Parts: sequence; C-alpha cells; structure tokens
Amino acid sequence: MQAVVEPKAYSDGVSTFLARAGKLLIGNQWVESDTGRMFPVEHPATGEVLAHVALAGVSDADKAVTSARQGFKRWSGLSPSSRAARLFRLADLLEQHAVELAELETLDVGKPFAAARMLDVPFAIETLRYNAGWATKLTGESFDLAYQSSPFSAGTIRQPVGVVAAIVPWNFPLLQAIMKVSAALAAGCVVVLKPSEVTPLAALRLGELAVEAGLPAGVLQVITGTGAEAGAALVAHAGVDKVSFTGSTAVGREVVRSCASDFKRVTLELGGKSPNIIFADADLPRAIAGAAQAIFFNAGQACYAGARLYVEKAVYEQVLQGLVAAAAALRVGDPFALDSEMGPLVSARQLTRVLDFVAAGRREGARVVHGGTRLDRPGYFMAPTVFTDVREEMGIMQEEIFGPVVCVSPFSDIRDVVARANDSRYGLAAGIWSSDARKAQTVARALRAGTVWINTYHTIDPAMPFGGWRESGWGREFGRQGVESFTELKSIATRL
Repeated sequence: MQAVVEPKAYSDGVSTFLARAGKLLIGNQWVESDTGRMFPVEHPATGEVLAHVALAGVSDADKAVTSARQGFKRWSGLSPSSRAARLFRLADLLEQHAVELAELETLDVGKPFAAARMLDVPFAIETLRYNAGWATKLTGESFDLAYQSSPFSAGTIRQPVGVVAAIVPWNFPLLQAIMKVSAALAAGCVVVLKPSEVTPLAALRLGELAVEAGLPAGVLQVITGTGAEAGAALVAHAGVDKVSFTGSTAVGREVVRSCASDFKRVTLELGGKSPNIIFADADLPRAIAGAAQAIFFNAGQACYAGARLYVEKAVYEQVLQGLVAAAAALRVGDPFALDSEMGPLVSARQLTRVLDFVAAGRREGARVVHGGTRLDRPGYFMAPTVFTDVREEMGIMQEEIFGPVVCVSPFSDIRDVVARANDSRYGLAAGIWSSDARKAQTVARALRAGTVWINTYHTIDPAMPFGGWRESGWGREFGRQGVESFTELKSIATRL
C-alpha cells in the first residue's frame, strides 16, 4: 500500500468557489434557503470541512419548480438550434474550467485527481455535446392509417415532457448531473437539479457556468439538501412532470410510490450486483487486470461494479492469485497524488457500511484473502478486499456493497455460471472474458442485464443506452433513447 501523502493544496479558483458555494440557484439568481440551515461538505481523504452549503426545504423546492415552470415557456419556445447552441456553449465553458471541475470532484468524492481529470470531466463534457446534438434531430414519423379508407395524413411528433426533477447520487456527481440535465434540456424540458448532500459542489459550479452560458432564467435550478426533505418535496410536487432518479433501489421504490399518485413519468437507474465471468480460454493477464479494474475503480463505488467474479475451475487459482496480487499492488492514498489509483470511500458512513458487510461475510463463513480492513490513516480509506469460499445465498453475494469488495467463486460450465450470474434481483451490467466469440455471444444473450461487456469492462459511451433490468431500474440513459425519454409522443391525424 502507498504511504499516506499530505493533501495537495487546490487552486485559488476552487478556494474562491468554496467560499461562495452556500446558496441555491433559482431563476438564475443565487438565493438563501428559506430554512436558514446549512450543512458541511467534507473532503473524504482528510475529513476537512470544505464548505457549508444551503439545506433546502419544501418551500425552496416549491420556488424552484415555480421558476422552472416559467422557464419552460421560454426554453421550449426556442428553436432546437438555439437550444443546442447554448448547450454547446456550456460544454465549451466546462472544458475551459476542466481542471477546476476535476479538483472539485476529487475534493468532494475522494476519487483520484488523475481519474477525474482524464475520465470523469472529459466524458461529462462529451456527453453534454452528444446530447446537445440531439436537440435538432428529434423527429416523429409519417405513416398510412391501417383501417381508415378515407384519405388521411397521419404522423407523430415528439414534444418535451415539461419540468424535470433530476436527482443524482454522490459517486459520479458531475457526470450524473450532466447526463440528466443535458438530455432533458436538449429535448426542450427544464430541470430542477438536486445533487446528493454528500457531494453537491460540482452541481453548484455547473449552475454557475449554465448562467454564464446564457441559459434563460428558470431553465436550470440547483437546490442542495437531503433526499428525505428537498428530494421528496420535488418528487411529490404537482408541478413536476418527470422524475429522473439515480440512487439506491430502496429509495427508488419510494420514488415510484410517490410518482404513482399523479402518474409522473419516471426514469430510474438503481443498484447492481454485477457478475463478471472469466472463462479458461480468456486472455488471462488482461482478464485479471480487467477484473481488478471492474471492482476497484472509484473504490468500488459504481452501480455496475464487477462485484461477483466467477472463474472457470481450470484457471481459478491462477486468476485468484493474480487478482490478490493486483489488489496488493494497488496504490491507495491521497487522491491528489498523481500515482494514486484508489482514493478513500466517500464518507465515514459509507466506510462503516462496507466494513459491516465484510464482518457479516466473515460470520457467514466466507474467507478474506486480501484486505478487509480500514487503513490506518486520516480519512475514509479501506484496503481493496477479496473474498473466497462464498455461497450464492450470502449477503455479500446478494447485496450491493458499494465498496472495493469482490467475491470470487469457481464455476464448472456455461449453464452453471449463467444460472448463478442470473441469481440476483438486480440486472444492471455483466462482464464476460473469453477468446471464443460464439461462446461469449451466447452467454451475453443469456445474461439478464441491461449492459454486457465482452473482453472489457466499464465501457460506457454517450451513444450507448445504459440502464437496468429488474430491480436495477426503469428506462435508459445515454443514446437517442436517453433524450427521447424526456419527450411525449403525440399522434396527429388529418382528414385531407
């Protein structure tokens, strides 16, 4: 393990931002919360309080929705090319401030700065540009009526659903915010964005840049606060037409219950317990490195993390030894150190949750062959952890841990591994490693998951729809489908 390194000082631009980050964005104005309450935002690597941010309440949510409804008339009335131009301008501003945004992500989440700078921020910018392009490309279709004999002109058009409540989690704050905001705005909707109270900084800076980019008042509001108060108020608000939520399956259920009362449109990207399968004919060095990356990237705090690793018996010991070696070599430390490969977990609460799962796994008879402990240093660091001797019914095999913990299990044949991989209430993603293309495709089609990767992992693209089956959610983000999910389809028939 890498020795702890003193945190690097962040830039003056970030320091200045942190000093002003305590308000809500409503109607392009930065305003105090009606509650008068604030909450601290910590740096997970040190426990240092970075800023105090407004704790929005029910009346703040109501003001944000009211402003959004007024902004919807302005935004939806613009031409698609005008909306696209403003979104492209926002992307340019994000690119100009890319280093600052990466610093905010590292301070807020604790992820290595190198990853935030090279992966998170550039991908978020490209997602914004990709979705901006759809503003001018959303079309309906024309068709002949099947039953009517009189001459008719018939077709469909797509129209924006209206006001969107976008509620995003803490693991990829900037990317998740931009995924939802850019798709909704491209479709002609307006947004009230509620970031996680654990990681609100990037969303607030995004709000500043949106105003600078020329988004009209009411098009994007940013309110910070808890899910139980501000988030629930948005979901229940009669002025919200759609909720786009990413988070836990448990909270997703509550969102659905609330939205059912007035039939709000809902998109849910929820939890996962993704299987990752290595066959004996795989390129083993690449598969081992891929399996390590699948679970230890972002300290395992990814909904699609490869947390269940199934290895064909003929190569089980070789893969297990390789994975343990990769975990031991992983440089865990100060996220601002350029050679750090894994930072801390996001909070003391999350660290406790993960350690509780490790303890429960041990009690059930699973064996830790590497890690399993908190690292002795300031902040919320945990050693990358590898379990063996696991059974499918164990909690560590069934529940989403959301930490750097992988369970490794041998399998005997394709039917065996497919059955075990599908033995989950989730269905978000899965990985397959094999040199046999026919076998890999056969297994990919048999797995019950929204995304299946073959000889790769973490491959996500703005053009590729992403979402889950079963308790991993409803709907898709990214791609044409992600933008169209913010529209309603209208049929129009005209007698000629």
